[in-house]
Amino acid sequence: MSTFSLIMQEILNHSGEYGLYFIGILFIGVGYIGSVMPSLPGPPIALIAIYLVHFTVNPFSTIVLFTLTILALSLAVLDYFLPVLGTKKFGGSKSGIRGSTIGLILGAILTFMTSGFGIILLLIGPFAGAYLGEKYAGNSHKMALNSAAGSFLGFLLGAFGKIVIVTIILIAYLYNIFAPL
Repeated sequence: MSTFSLIMQEILNHSGEYGLYFIGILFIGVGYIGSVMPSLPGPPIALIAIYLVHFTVNPFSTIVLFTLTILALSLAVLDYFLPVLGTKKFGGSKSGIRGSTIGLILGAILTFMTSGFGIILLLIGPFAGAYLGEKYAGNSHKMALNSAAGSFLGFLLGAFGKIVIVTIILIAYLYNIFAPL
């Protein structure tokens, strides 16, 4: 038996089957939070619940495991580029792209530092960053607003995509638990 299997078996022994299910639901809950907070990779965190159940209680099919893993990891990587791609698509310059990235990072840090109460900072960070980046470069108000709108749209698309993936993970998780009953 591998070290990983032994660790998973220990988790099952200490928590029991229902405790394991509860731990999985907690991971999925954190996955939803991470879907709107860029400081947490939501879908990969939710995916831990799938692997926790897969390696201890009730295995998933290889196709389901592979598909969920590819979806979660691909979207987690793509999510970091969506605000930048949105900024570029709406005509933003390199200054707007840099501003969007800086705004996203600052918004995430401030949201994290305020224990989530500053979630609005997370939403306006990329928008404000792209706008200020364009204005700093001497671009027009219209170009700065377009760039900022593209950044914000990219952020929203990423958050929506992550919420969809985490919901798919939740459905697969619940089906795996309740289908055998």
